[in-house]
Amino acid sequence: MAKSEVRQASSIDGTNIVYRVSGDPAARPLVLLHGWAQSSVCWGEGVLNGLADSYRLIAVDLRGHGYSDAPADGYADPLNWAGDVHAVLTAEAIDANAVLLGWSYGGLVICDYLAEHGSAAAAGVVLVGAITGIGRGEAGGKVGSSMRAAIPDAMSEVPSVAIRALGSFGNALTGPVEGKGAQAQQLFGLTLATPPRVRAALFDRTASHDALLSSLEVPALVLHGTADTVVDVSSGRHAASLIPQVTESYWEGVDHGPFVTDPARFVAEVGAFIEGL
Repeated sequence: MAKSEVRQASSIDGTNIVYRVSGDPAARPLVLLHGWAQSSVCWGEGVLNGLADSYRLIAVDLRGHGYSDAPADGYADPLNWAGDVHAVLTAEAIDANAVLLGWSYGGLVICDYLAEHGSAAAAGVVLVGAITGIGRGEAGGKVGSSMRAAIPDAMSEVPSVAIRALGSFGNALTGPVEGKGAQAQQLFGLTLATPPRVRAALFDRTASHDALLSSLEVPALVLHGTADTVVDVSSGRHAASLIPQVTESYWEGVDHGPFVTDPARFVAEVGAFIEGL
C-alpha cells in the first residue's frame, strides 16, 4: 500500500476529523469521502494505491466513523458536515483545483459542503453510488432493497439483531464477485465498528440539493451500478439530469461497490475524468 500519513483537523464544532494523505504533495488534490458506516480504508489497497500514483490523495474518516471523533449529536446539521470538509481542506492549504469524490452518503456530504462554501476550492466532483438528498420523497436519495431491509434493525445495539439486519447490506457492498470474500468481511466489520447511535443519526435528517446541482459550476462524474441495492440507480440518474456539466457511467449489473467490483476500471474512469478537467 502507498505510504500514507495520518493527520487531523478540528471541525466547526470542535469535532476531530482524521484523514490519511498519500501521493505526490504537488499533484492535484483528490479528496475521498466514504459512505454510511464505513471508513477511509473502505476503498481497498488497489484503489488507494492506483489513485495515489497520480494525485495527492486525501482519504477522510467522516465524523462518527473510523478514527474521527463521534460526538453525541450534531449529525443532522449540514453545517457540521460542510465544516468537516472545509476543515480538512483548510488544514491542507487547499483553496483551488481539488476533486471531491463521494461514495454513497459521501455524496450528500459533498453537497453539504458546496452549499455552504461554494465550489471555489473544487475543480470537479465525482459521485459514486451516491445520494445527494435524504428524506421521504427525495428523488436524489432513493434507497434500494438491501438498505430498506436493513432499517431499522441495523441501528440496534443488540449484536445479533444488527448483524442479521446488516447481512444483505454487507453483501451489496461487494456483489457476487469471486475472490472478494476477505474484502467483504472487512467492509462488514467497518459497518459493525460504527457506533449504532451514529448509524441511526445519519438518517435522522432531511435535505434536498436539487437547486445546488442545477447550478453546479464545476464538471461532475456520476458513476453508479445499475444493480445497486443500497442506493437505487435512479438517485444517480436524478443527479445527472440536473448537473449542467456531467459525465455519466453506469456499470451494468454492479451493486453498491463499483470500486470493489473492478478497482482497475474504477481508477481508470476516475482518472480519465480528472485528466479531462
